[in-house]
Amino acid sequence: MAAEGLSASAVAMRPFLPAKDFRESQRFYAALGFTVTLRGERIAHVQLGATKSAPSFLLQDFYTKDFAENCMMQLVVSELDEWWQHIASLNLAENFAVRPPRPPKLEPWGMRVAYLWDPAGVLWHIAAAA
Repeated sequence: MAAEGLSASAVAMRPFLPAKDFRESQRFYAALGFTVTLRGERIAHVQLGATKSAPSFLLQDFYTKDFAENCMMQLVVSELDEWWQHIASLNLAENFAVRPPRPPKLEPWGMRVAYLWDPAGVLWHIAAAA
């Protein structure tokens, strides 16, 4: 099968994100609105929405500080201000001992982005769809 045909058969691409405290990270993502489903003792499928094509990733019970603190995820959303209101309402810094989220701002590359960090130190860019 040619490479073009192979790309048509791809149905998902899921990064593996680290968890310093596996249970705490599951709680963090559930608070944000993700559905967390255990797939084994050390892996959880974390999905936003119920459709097959919904954004998702695999949370692993594995932590390396250098990797976690250099790992970034981007979630592009159509309603950034609504997302920010939700994020701000969660008091993440107090409830999960994470760095305080940063409100949306227009970045030099043209996207409006809010920032938040998960309990392992992974930086999330919540960006407005163009």
